[in-house]
Amino acid sequence: MDLDIRGLRVLVTAGANGIGLAIARAFAREGARVHTCDVDETALSALAASDPSITQTKCDVSDRNAVKRLFEEATGNLRGLDVLVNNAGIAGPTSKVEEMNPEDWDRCLDICLTGQFNCTRLAVPLLRQSKNASIVNISSAAGRLGFAMRSPYAAAKWGVIGFTKSLSIELGPDNIRVNAILPGLVAGDRQRRVLEAKAQQRGISYAEMERTAFSYTSIKDYVTPDQLADQILFMCSPRGKTISGQAISICGDTQMLG
Repeated sequence: MDLDIRGLRVLVTAGANGIGLAIARAFAREGARVHTCDVDETALSALAASDPSITQTKCDVSDRNAVKRLFEEATGNLRGLDVLVNNAGIAGPTSKVEEMNPEDWDRCLDICLTGQFNCTRLAVPLLRQSKNASIVNISSAAGRLGFAMRSPYAAAKWGVIGFTKSLSIELGPDNIRVNAILPGLVAGDRQRRVLEAKAQQRGISYAEMERTAFSYTSIKDYVTPDQLADQILFMCSPRGKTISGQAISICGDTQMLG
């Protein structure tokens, strides 16, 4: 299927690893012009070597000065903006709330929620000039379900849904569509680390923790980053021009988080 996105100008945050890397590469394969950022300098160097067409900036999205530099460099390279993918996020602490370090709470919300605001506020004036403008915010299954011992992450991802729905109404008159993607258990190192931390907290094996996690899903398999990227490309293409204000779950029908 030709998605007709050749030349689309795309900014993907945290695009040197994992889900972000799959999204950035998927857009680039379809002929889009892609800029990304990351805090991981080693990953950025590897991306520069493997995908030289994807331009990049080192940036922590919770740092507004760094985000300002990101947008200066991104728009300098892309000559405008059609798509913002707010992908940057961290897992946050795995802890009972009364035992949690408040700084870990702050850091999780600063990146997972406020980081999306920091990028969006600079993107909107640019997107108003686009004929095919989209914002995609990465939330999580934790953005619609409770998540014991992961309260800052869940709070941030629920916040992303509210941010998305509000923006879709606010920006609809400008023909800027805004959607959220809610991944479930995503294959990769980050998910492995989360399950390891929860297994340690509960005093059980990793295999037992993994079985427990999949017991709450209808499809007993990991979501792949490429599946998420495919959905995002469709939504950001002209074929998705009336998809807005949606929180789209790609999670194997996750019914509970444990």
